[in-house]
Amino acid sequence: MTVNTPLCFRGKKILAPMVRVGTLPMRLLALDYGADIVYCEELIDIKMLQCKRVINEVLETVDFIAPNERVVFRTCERERHHVVFQMGGMGAALLSDPDKIESILTTLVKGICKPVTCKIRILPSVEDTVNLVKRIEKTGIAAIAVHGRKKEERPQHPVHCDVIKAISEAVSIPVIANGGSHDFIKEYTDIETFQKATAASSVMIARAAMWNPSIFRKEGLFPLKEVMQDYIKYAVRYDNHYTNTKYCLCQMLREQLETTQGKKLHAAQSTQEICEAFEMADFYEETTAIFEAKKTSLETETQDEDDQMEDPDVIKMAVRFDKREYPPQITPKMYLLEWCRKEKHPQPVYETVQRPLDRLFCSVVTVAEQKYRSTLWDKSKKLAEQAAAIVCLRTLGVPEGKLCEGETHLINKRKREDREYYNCAFPVENWSQAW
Repeated sequence: MTVNTPLCFRGKKILAPMVRVGTLPMRLLALDYGADIVYCEELIDIKMLQCKRVINEVLETVDFIAPNERVVFRTCERERHHVVFQMGGMGAALLSDPDKIESILTTLVKGICKPVTCKIRILPSVEDTVNLVKRIEKTGIAAIAVHGRKKEERPQHPVHCDVIKAISEAVSIPVIANGGSHDFIKEYTDIETFQKATAASSVMIARAAMWNPSIFRKEGLFPLKEVMQDYIKYAVRYDNHYTNTKYCLCQMLREQLETTQGKKLHAAQSTQEICEAFEMADFYEETTAIFEAKKTSLETETQDEDDQMEDPDVIKMAVRFDKREYPPQITPKMYLLEWCRKEKHPQPVYETVQRPLDRLFCSVVTVAEQKYRSTLWDKSKKLAEQAAAIVCLRTLGVPEGKLCEGETHLINKRKREDREYYNCAFPVENWSQAW
């Protein structure tokens, strides 16, 4: 049985949300070194809404894939109960609109069963900042992270520990202090110093962790070379995009970018070349070989599943649905449904499956107790169902609605419906005005 344990935000060492840095390899490395909680990079809500959730059996991850096939968010079992999903409000823009802050947080707290936290910068005055945080607290959030700088201040400006302390003393929810990398945090013991200076419940670390994530080690920092090799292992193990891997390694190298190794890293154009620059070519080859073997094994299982679908009673053709070959708003599924009604058959029943390995779809349609499917797998459930409908229609010798077939009963019916709609929406006497 899986137990959902709520995150506790008191007495924690936390990896801060950092754009392009807080991807899976960095989060896992921070956890290995001693971080209690890790935030992912800031992601925009609309981007996630466009994604599809996929179980990646090769990597053993859960992936959220954008329409362009890029991985927007990837997570794994190792960080369960430790990762926080950071949904962005475009920097400090919301600070000037407390009503919207309250509305967003209230909606989130009421709408999901996970603890909701909030991260802000400070306002020009201590009083205004404390009043804003008190208002935020009333929404029911589990904790608030405070970056102790105003929105116009940069990392080189001193962090305002006094403001964070005033907030910590004014509210009852955990306050997570952030912004101490420049002035305070150079090694593990400095984390406690920053926590005491702010009276905060926990400390969130950004740039100090980006430069060397072993900042979370009680025993002290690891040599940078060892840290970078550990990071690369995770990047290869979880198929991190090489541009992101390269960016994170460059942040660690910093002033060493002009060294021989730094120049090799800068020139690298693939994960393999990055591994070669850090004398890890053997690791790359061994890991990719393991993945290929696993992929082959999964392909064999997939083929077995395909073989199971090779029901001799299923009529098959190698066809795909191309909407460019059909009039607007006309599809093979519509034609098949119309034919079933005319022949007094039950409406078509579609059964669709998705292959885990390549995330493609195949659909079987049952019409009059006969099954039909395309032998070609499609990238969406809708396309697979249309392909199955085409197989059925072609087998039955029934028109499927293609442009080359000319006007048919269903097309004429659609045109009549369109005319009726426009006659209702725009009476004839008003057409000249409407158009």
